[in-house]
Amino acid sequence: MILVTGATGTVGRAVVDRLVAANVPVRALTRNPDCGLPDAVEVVVGDLGNPTDIAVAMRGVDRVFLLSTGPDIPVHDANVLHEATCAAVAHVVKLSSGRTGDDTATDPIPSWHRLGEQALRDSGIGWTVLGPLGFMANTLHWAGSIRHQDSVFATYGHGRIAVIDEHDIAAVAAAVLTSDGHDGRTYRLSGPEALSPSEMTDTLAEVLGRPLRFVEVEPAVARQTILQHGQSEVMADAIMALRATALESFTSTVFPTVQDITGNRPNSFREWAIRHRADFENARVQGGAPRHELAFRLGARWR
Repeated sequence: MILVTGATGTVGRAVVDRLVAANVPVRALTRNPDCGLPDAVEVVVGDLGNPTDIAVAMRGVDRVFLLSTGPDIPVHDANVLHEATCAAVAHVVKLSSGRTGDDTATDPIPSWHRLGEQALRDSGIGWTVLGPLGFMANTLHWAGSIRHQDSVFATYGHGRIAVIDEHDIAAVAAAVLTSDGHDGRTYRLSGPEALSPSEMTDTLAEVLGRPLRFVEVEPAVARQTILQHGQSEVMADAIMALRATALESFTSTVFPTVQDITGNRPNSFREWAIRHRADFENARVQGGAPRHELAFRLGARWR
């Protein structure tokens, strides 16, 4: 039995689907009892902040896919690892940040994940760390402004990140969870090329068959908007630091990991965009985007 935390998110759901397709017994720990997971998945309702919930989810589990987010990553990872140790789990695969391998990255997100990684290494459990550099799925937060204004609003328009398809992350995770030879390994994950927000905008325009406008937003403006939409100072700083990683050479590095582990080349952003075309091409309306979409344009998705 494999336990998947964060099973209803973009990456977690892709991991669940991949394991179900391989006829692997899967249990999901989620806060949402109506999460819409496949019938083959055993759902346990609970929270990573509650060790009792985790203990229930760990019963009979031999491997864990650990996905946690936000400032509580160190606490949540420690909770999972404690209960995994008590349950004699054999192997934990942690979805981390690719930037934990960059010693100069001292901003919140890699710092939170480094603490989780260290707890994993100290746990005595077999472990593997997966570190994506960036997510193609983050561009879904441009969908509203594309539909309503044929525009993308983002910071650091010339910076590049070697973003990866969530399906490729899931393929690597499933391979690591269901095969041997990955203990004690840290795998950096990337897509096949490093892209800037403006280049991804151009690709989306080609896929959608209509021109799109890229508008670069000043970081200070983006941060203030994030705060106005209810995020804390800590999260606003984390979000903006994440956006600024596009300017670093580390995040533009292309790694061969997906091909090496799965035997298949990673999907391009164009392939990802074709698969998600419907998310961007819904009927447009007159006027500006709804107010709640503005935070997404300016970088409210931090992971």
